Amino acid sequence: MVSFDSKDLSTGKLHGYLLSAVAPRPIAFASTVDVDGNPNLSPFSFFNVFSANPPILVFSPARRVRNNTVKHTLENVEATMEVVINVVNYDLVHQASLSSTEYEKGINEFDKAGLTMLKSDIVKPFRVAESPIQLECKVKEIIKLGTEGGAGNLVICEVVKLHISKEVLDDNEMIDQEKLDLVARAGGDHYSRAKSGFFKVPKPLRTMGIGIDAMPEAIKNSMIFTGNDLGMLGNIEAFPTDEAIADFVKSVGEHHADIKEMTHREKHKMARNYLSYGDVDSAWKLLLS
Repeated sequence: MVSFDSKDLSTGKLHGYLLSAVAPRPIAFASTVDVDGNPNLSPFSFFNVFSANPPILVFSPARRVRNNTVKHTLENVEATMEVVINVVNYDLVHQASLSSTEYEKGINEFDKAGLTMLKSDIVKPFRVAESPIQLECKVKEIIKLGTEGGAGNLVICEVVKLHISKEVLDDNEMIDQEKLDLVARAGGDHYSRAKSGFFKVPKPLRTMGIGIDAMPEAIKNSMIFTGNDLGMLGNIEAFPTDEAIADFVKSVGEHHADIKEMTHREKHKMARNYLSYGDVDSAWKLLLS
């Protein structure tokens, strides 16, 4: 492993390392206006949601590394204390990227990127009509993290109105992540399409997992299981009962008559196959048989 003291790296190199290491990151497609009402639009990947009550988003238009100048978005939110955060899906990603071009002040990025300005209900900045989710926000506070190039400016926004396309909602009026098809930012020119990489991991908060430390030594120290495998196995509330194990052995006996004669290694390999399908219950019954 190569180690660095952050103070020994140039700002540009440190910036590159951080953007590649902390990824993928959601994108805030921030729409603002200046004091004269001229629109501005730009994407920012230093962005996330930090509270639901109150509903708070934070994004950071950092000072430019190369010349220590600030972006028009920052100037606008400082002047008006309003912003619309539009989400960026796959259909929108190239237009969002185009809008990040450093056009002169007063140039309308909506026009440059071929996007439609949609009047907001509460705040003055326009929404991006093509974005499937648009969040009207009042800026609560701006925290400046430094004065040199690369320094961030935390724009703390309170969501005052949400606009969600019906096309991305399921039958329960919840957002369907597959339909939303978000993209995220990584280092360099790299982006990530969320829809292509979704998988589910049950949250431990829903149960009291036994934990890896409670497992039998032969399983915990297995040369077959990965850390992810052990994490899945550790997220059960209790080991299966003897009766459940016996029923399992009986049910699979037609295909694996020698199940009780298997070595630990053989069982671990077979159990790992169950885990690959998310069948933690069967994996445990096999391991404890």
